[in-house]
Amino acid sequence: MERAAWLSVHGSEGQRELAAEFVGYILQRARKKGNAVYEKALEVVEGGKAVGSLRLTDVKGTEVDVGVRGHVVSVIGGGVQFDKSWSGKTLLRIQITAEVDGVRSDYTVTYGRYGKKNATVGRAVARASAPGGREADAERFAALIKALTGEEPGAYEGKDGKIMIECGREHLEGFMRYAELAEAIARWLEETGRRWE
Repeated sequence: MERAAWLSVHGSEGQRELAAEFVGYILQRARKKGNAVYEKALEVVEGGKAVGSLRLTDVKGTEVDVGVRGHVVSVIGGGVQFDKSWSGKTLLRIQITAEVDGVRSDYTVTYGRYGKKNATVGRAVARASAPGGREADAERFAALIKALTGEEPGAYEGKDGKIMIECGREHLEGFMRYAELAEAIARWLEETGRRWE
């Protein structure tokens, strides 16, 4: 249904008409099943329509709060790269160039599938060499992710002093709103087994 919703907005003329008709039919059936079913179906449809609807560079001068501080984020560009882990699993690297609070930097979040449930997890490491050190880099990184996805990532400090930034499926869904990232993310999800955990 998510794909049909996407086609109803982004497909060719014939696809848009057929997909819109199908989505309308599904929503009509969902309404008959009750308000909770209808609301869930509507959420899936809206999410599908949002995929690829924005450009990364649309994020200009966006203000977000992380912790107790406000930050200003402007994205310059970005893309996706596929890689292999040491165990042979396909990794998804989302690379973004952005200016956060006047500091321009390149940021990379690497997504993989982990555990028995094949959980979707993205990780990044704050850099000690960044202006202001690891803590400042981690806060700018979190501000960038929140500006792009609407969700603040988790962060924790390891025993070695490194600060790890962790993203989940909700962040990946947020990244899929951007045309530069959507197709590659969808392909990665399909290739690695589309279980959302």
